[in-house]
Amino acid sequence: MIIDDFILRALIAGLCVAVMTGGLGVFILWRRMVYFGDTISHASLLGVSLGFLLGVSINIGIIVISLLVALLMVYMQRKRSLGNDTMLGILAHSALSLGLITMGFIEGVQIDLNAWLFGDILAVSYTDLVFLLLATVVVCGILGVIWQPLLSLTVDEDLACVEGVKVTQVGLLYTALIALTVAVTMKVIGALLISSMLIIPAAAARRLVTTPERMALMAIVIGIMAVLGGMLLSWFWDTPAGPSIVMVATTLFIVIHFIPPFQTG
Repeated sequence: MIIDDFILRALIAGLCVAVMTGGLGVFILWRRMVYFGDTISHASLLGVSLGFLLGVSINIGIIVISLLVALLMVYMQRKRSLGNDTMLGILAHSALSLGLITMGFIEGVQIDLNAWLFGDILAVSYTDLVFLLLATVVVCGILGVIWQPLLSLTVDEDLACVEGVKVTQVGLLYTALIALTVAVTMKVIGALLISSMLIIPAAAARRLVTTPERMALMAIVIGIMAVLGGMLLSWFWDTPAGPSIVMVATTLFIVIHFIPPFQTG
């Protein structure tokens, strides 16, 4: 059986998404940053709009806006003038609305809004694929380097400071990795759904393993299963690929939820 070229590209792109989101997602749960990732993913649509409006690379526009929003969130969290949930909710929906408004000023360009909101994994080009593969290497490489300091920071920030961990730098670097991941995977899974891949596989993996490293690996495995299952649904039932992947991930989470937690000893 010969796999069509666009199917192969879609599968590789989906695997890249699973690998990047699996490793980062475990820390999103541990650090209670669920809304953090959601805010960046919503704001990324503004990067798409500005990319079209200014005539620059869409990927660059998404990355720049995602990074700026991530840094703004870190700054606002340190000010503590509002509760985190309130602040992130305001920022997420404001950025999403501004992105949609900005699209109204774009003339002469036909924008498939659904593809950016919900993803179009079957439309991934060779250029997109190369970009995804490079981003996967960068994200996984940097995450591997900062894994132990980030783990120490997550467990106890004060103790991490005593141990010599550069708390601010490590935290900002991790935030940048989330922003980069959202930016490069947005076309594959969509601005409204990418946060699901950061959360659901990691949440499912938490019930099956007891160590951080195994949880990250299990989250990646569950993410890959979701991608493959979603692609099959999309192929045989002609369902949207992005939402299908998320629904398979959700189904896996529900099934795993009924498995008794792993006990050591």
